[in-house]
Amino acid sequence: MSAITRDDVAHVAMLARISLSEDELDRLAGQLDQIVDWVGQVNQVAAADVPPMSHPLPLTNVTRPDEVRPALTAEQALAGAPEAEQQRFAVPRILDED
Repeated sequence: MSAITRDDVAHVAMLARISLSEDELDRLAGQLDQIVDWVGQVNQVAAADVPPMSHPLPLTNVTRPDEVRPALTAEQALAGAPEAEQQRFAVPRILDED
């Protein structure tokens, strides 16, 4: 028995505002039902002694420490800019303020 029906697919498509033909509803219902079955198989294989993880390799704090280091001055950073304004890069406006 299929867990996902045409009506389920039609309802999700309506919520997502996706227009589907009758053939697409039938095809997607079968495909989504297969996906749910496969996820169920993965859940059966997962052992209770295996902790959930987000990465297959053990990683601990792979980011570098946040340290203050010498940086460019505003003048140095803006030296190659085509246009600067109030110690900032000047760029064309793309949004109007209303």
